[in-house]
Amino acid sequence: MDDTARDDTNGTGGGAYERVLSEVGPRLRRLRQERGVTLAALSEVTGISVSTLSRLESGGRRATLELLLPLAQAHQVPLDELVGAPEVGDPRVRAVPVRRGDRTVVPLTRQPGALQAFKLVIDPGGEPPEQRTHEGYEWFYVLSGRLRLLLADRDVELRAGEAAEFDTRLPHWFGPAGDEPVELLSLFGRQGERMHVRARPRGQG
Repeated sequence: MDDTARDDTNGTGGGAYERVLSEVGPRLRRLRQERGVTLAALSEVTGISVSTLSRLESGGRRATLELLLPLAQAHQVPLDELVGAPEVGDPRVRAVPVRRGDRTVVPLTRQPGALQAFKLVIDPGGEPPEQRTHEGYEWFYVLSGRLRLLLADRDVELRAGEAAEFDTRLPHWFGPAGDEPVELLSLFGRQGERMHVRARPRGQG
């Protein structure tokens, strides 16, 4: 961490924290004046002395949570508005599909981490089944179509609405069980919530 970052973290050297606090006073004064409220009237509602309110608006008194909470209640505004907190970022994941052979992969998570989510659409007629192994744990939920899962010596078929989970250190392969594409959600990570496999082996009623 460089000196500038350290200053911002400690709240010194004109860091972001100090800038936010320095803007609270003018914002409080503007809000009060726009509503036509006097310092005396605001003092009666909040229980904060007129001198403290005046110093707070002029920057002579540091803004604290104990002062801002009753002011936010008196003005009927969120606390975030008093301190000028930034708006929450857009939560939508703008996924970009990636084509990998017979598979279209749509990432559904943005942040790197242990658990990743994907939507997959797998077309029929791809590479012949070849079981592979790697570290991790995977969970499937079939959205549409039929999914064939080869897991070690098991041959399992899952239909829409069915889920399966497995340790990816076991030899495995998955793809369409018929001539139609299969669409599924996949959660992959080092650890995962264990769910019961609701599918039946191929060839069984």
